[in-house]
Amino acid sequence: MSSGNQKSKRKTLLHFRVSAEEENMIKTKMEQTGIISMSAYLRKMAIDGYVIKLELPELREMISLLRRSSNNLNQIAKRVNSTDRVYAEDMEEILRWQEKLWQCANEILKKLAAIA
Repeated sequence: MSSGNQKSKRKTLLHFRVSAEEENMIKTKMEQTGIISMSAYLRKMAIDGYVIKLELPELREMISLLRRSSNNLNQIAKRVNSTDRVYAEDMEEILRWQEKLWQCANEILKKLAAIA
């Protein structure tokens, strides 16, 4: 559905008054959530009661760890395929990357649990 169609369906105009302090609080919360439109923000809050904006730098870190781990695993797999040998150092490296990934995942889960 295009936004033009949605606007044409919205026939009822709601009005309410706020103090200057309340308006500033609303604008601050809008900025925190990244919603630019006052109407969209107020509609979202009135219907759902809350807006959650997740900022998880740990998730970006985990994606980076996954990429590096995947690259290392591919390099190890190529070495094993060319030499027909598995080296203890390679296995230790895989375990180190796995530990880093689990630590990162646990940090993300802790932050998500704190939201609820």
